[in-house]
Amino acid sequence: MKTTLIVVGRTVESYFVTSIEDYVQRTRRYLPFDVEVIPELKNTRSLTHEVQKEKEADLILKALQPGDVIVLLDEGGREMRSVEFADYMKQKMNSVSRRLVFVIGGPYGFSPRVYEAAHEKLSLSRMTFSHQMVRLIFVEQLYRAMTILNGGPYHHE
Repeated sequence: MKTTLIVVGRTVESYFVTSIEDYVQRTRRYLPFDVEVIPELKNTRSLTHEVQKEKEADLILKALQPGDVIVLLDEGGREMRSVEFADYMKQKMNSVSRRLVFVIGGPYGFSPRVYEAAHEKLSLSRMTFSHQMVRLIFVEQLYRAMTILNGGPYHHE
């Protein structure tokens, strides 16, 4: 199984870029993992939030492949502790034959079309974080899940 994180817009702050790339590289020791960046929309001032979500949906849906299992990182999704997320990943590693794709949407969330395409929704917290921070938190938690599954010293109960 290959795991992919799709994000809308590039990560701007250098300290986030460095930290995200560090966790991506660490995670790749345990499973094939990539981050795909969908370019952020240009000239959005004249667009409503709904139109922006629809335009982002076009790009997100275009990035998906047949057979992908799609998981939206969404405030309305299921919350898990790190150990539960590790169990979740273990189950996915045993059941997903192609790609497990996590998606972080744009600033206004997902369009209904993206929700319809998704198989599941996960929430990283009840709190609100910047999109750049969500990326870092997610890749750190994915790495933590892999170390839990592999008996590594990164996670302590």
